[in-house]
Amino acid sequence: MASKKVEKRAKIKRRIRKNVFGSSERPRLSVFRSNKEIYAQIIDDVEGKTLASASSAKNKATEGKAKSEAAAIVGKELAAKALKAGVDTVVFDRNGYQYHGRVKSLADGAREGGLKF
Repeated sequence: MASKKVEKRAKIKRRIRKNVFGSSERPRLSVFRSNKEIYAQIIDDVEGKTLASASSAKNKATEGKAKSEAAAIVGKELAAKALKAGVDTVVFDRNGYQYHGRVKSLADGAREGGLKF
């Protein structure tokens, strides 16, 4: 049985995903946050393909950094990969998490890296 916290996030996530959809022109930037790491990927929902991804796990640049700093680095890395793949505009999917802390740092890092959303 899932905890109330997990159920609440799932409900918020469903509400967000009703409106947020990634197309070929404007794919979806999805964020997953665990207790230790942060993961992000750019997804074309029409094709069902991941165009670019980045995470703080197994990333040498994020070792020894605070979690928010690591999230900003992951955002910049993801933006560089996305621009290389020909994506410059995305729609942001916070995946049920508050737009605060690590999620916000990742978004700001992606914007600094050149993504528009």
